Amino acid sequence: MTAHTDDDGTAAPSRPADPRELLTRTALGVFRLNGEFVSVSDGIAREAGLTAARWQVLGAVVRAPATVAGIARTMGITRQSVQRIADVLVGQGLAAYGDNPAHRRAKLLRATGAGREAVGRLGPGHSALAHRLQEELGQEGFAETVRVLERLSRAMEAIGSGGGREPAARPAGPGSTD
Repeated sequence: MTAHTDDDGTAAPSRPADPRELLTRTALGVFRLNGEFVSVSDGIAREAGLTAARWQVLGAVVRAPATVAGIARTMGITRQSVQRIADVLVGQGLAAYGDNPAHRRAKLLRATGAGREAVGRLGPGHSALAHRLQEELGQEGFAETVRVLERLSRAMEAIGSGGGREPAARPAGPGSTD
């Protein structure tokens, strides 16, 4: 028998870890975390006249231009949603499309001076959030969180790309949500 920590931080006994339960808890935790990040990021971005989504796309091209498809791959979202946001950023004068020497039809999105300035205004809020998270998690805990999330991301990519094999099918049992 293993133990897990309840939401209030107390240890509670639990049955041996069922991979389906672990997947459900992981997914729910990631979805909740995403919502929290979007909410906090929207608050920070609002100060620069952006949204969290516009900040993500603009941030992806502030150092170097990239294609819409490349940004979408990096962020793990659809090309169409990046395209809509990129078009808004271009309309606001925060980004511009330019020629792509590697591909005639796939334009490169780049930040304009105004776009780089807007991202620069996000610095204090971004820094404050980073320091608050480090205070809450501790330096090693924060670094471990990054390692675990990057490892989970690589595992999901491997599974999503086939990873060489399909996940093993398990027969449905009592209480199964399969």
